[in-house]
Amino acid sequence: MTNTIDPSRLDGSPNPMDFADLGLSPELLKAVEESGYTKPTPIQEQAIPVVLMGRDVLGCAQTGTGKTASFTLPMIEILAAGRAKARMPRSLILAPTRELAAQVAENFDKYGKYHKLNKALIIGGESMSDQVAILDRGVDVLIATPGRLLDMFDRGRILLNDVKVLVIDEADRMLDMGFIPDVQRIVSLLPKIRQTLFFSATLGPEIRKLADEFLMNPKEITVAAASSTATTIEPFLAVVEEMDKRETLRHLIRIENVKNAFIFCNRKRDVDVLFRSLKKHHFEVVQMHGDMTQPARLEALGKFKSGEAKLLVCSDVAARGIDIKAVSHVFNFDVPIHSEDYVHRIGRTGRAGETGRAFTIATPDDGKFVAAIEKLTGKPIPRLEIEGVPALELDMEGRKRRRGGSRDKAEGRGEERRPRRPRRDEQPAEAPAEPAAAEESAAEPAPRPERAARPERGERRRPAREREEARSVDDRPRRDEPRGGRRDERRDNGRRRGRVDELGIGEMLHRDGVAGFGDHVPDFMLREVPKIAPRNAKDDGEE
Repeated sequence: MTNTIDPSRLDGSPNPMDFADLGLSPELLKAVEESGYTKPTPIQEQAIPVVLMGRDVLGCAQTGTGKTASFTLPMIEILAAGRAKARMPRSLILAPTRELAAQVAENFDKYGKYHKLNKALIIGGESMSDQVAILDRGVDVLIATPGRLLDMFDRGRILLNDVKVLVIDEADRMLDMGFIPDVQRIVSLLPKIRQTLFFSATLGPEIRKLADEFLMNPKEITVAAASSTATTIEPFLAVVEEMDKRETLRHLIRIENVKNAFIFCNRKRDVDVLFRSLKKHHFEVVQMHGDMTQPARLEALGKFKSGEAKLLVCSDVAARGIDIKAVSHVFNFDVPIHSEDYVHRIGRTGRAGETGRAFTIATPDDGKFVAAIEKLTGKPIPRLEIEGVPALELDMEGRKRRRGGSRDKAEGRGEERRPRRPRRDEQPAEAPAEPAAAEESAAEPAPRPERAARPERGERRRPAREREEARSVDDRPRRDEPRGGRRDERRDNGRRRGRVDELGIGEMLHRDGVAGFGDHVPDFMLREVPKIAPRNAKDDGEE
């Protein structure tokens, strides 16, 4: 009898085992069969028997290989015997995002429909009173995000001293999102004697350090190379200018046979901008990012799952936990900053043996990020040229370019470069001048206007009208004279010439049209005050 190769086994090795060989109960086997699965994936085949033995597990497998079922199935088998107490869950599953937590809850509903187990989903964006009401009735499985769980604990709504099984799912994502301090506090609240299942898509030094802190004599299960991509995914890379990225994305969507696709951006605000741009070009698109309310996120995800929307523009909040079958394409509108996120993003397609295509749109400045991705995955990403869009090369040295700046202009993509104005220390000692102008300046140097002497203290200055009449008429600035004329006609030793209005008050004309006092004191401030004789008793008629 020859062994057949199950398409769900991404490594292509023969699989002689069925779910019945893993020690699961008939109720579980029936639920799995009704879900459409016949043979376990490599991570399920190796993890389920170890979990049923009660040992701690450190599991590592690439995204889309069935890690969720590898701990939900044996947990249902373990929790089948026993009864939960009010506000004291018997098991706890920590997930980094709401979508991943909801995904785990769906798995428990699907596989545990023939078992009388109660579950509670504790995530943000939902009514806390409804979640508290479920906890008061007692739950066997508590699925939560770290922040909401600690909020419930601090309010005294939940007790964690009866947890027998702890699952930390997507631990590397927990690390990236900064949840590790919350996870450490939650673990400190649990009983010391428990079974811990620790699953991650990558096993870096930080993850191993956390595993040593949380696990006791674990069984390490690694079924794929760390951070490897599925062989069923065809990746491509297009290098274009920043301004051509949207046009490149629209062109790829039109020429590819896109059934449904994820479009990833690095920043939440870029998700909204790209969503509105695609909507303007009449694409069926929805968006999802961390700043949206939970009902809005669920609505967008529901439209995408039902096929009402073909495109989902999202941030990395959707890179984990969203398991949608037969996703045909993934588009990285931005190159991920962390190379591990690339593996999880493109892992949304090519799941369970299906084929998929992943396109990454990069700019020349993304060279170091692309190099990190190729180093992590161990193979280069094939380059792709887009029709009508200039193809560029990556800047692997990581030099920053000023978009539209001097380099672009020097290379003929912008205006001609203006000659740089020499600095003061670079100017020549004798500036070249025309011969006629040089002779004229040598023969008759321009006379500098002399500044009027200030009156001696105590001497009364002449009124402004008299002073203005004494000036030459040609020296007065005319209104019809254009600004920017000769310097000696507009200025006098660096100060503007003034004029006298109808009140006889001298003013100074500014470039911005503001009127102000000049170098002299206005006439009304120089007017003499008549002297008044002091009063005495004789003036009042008193003797």
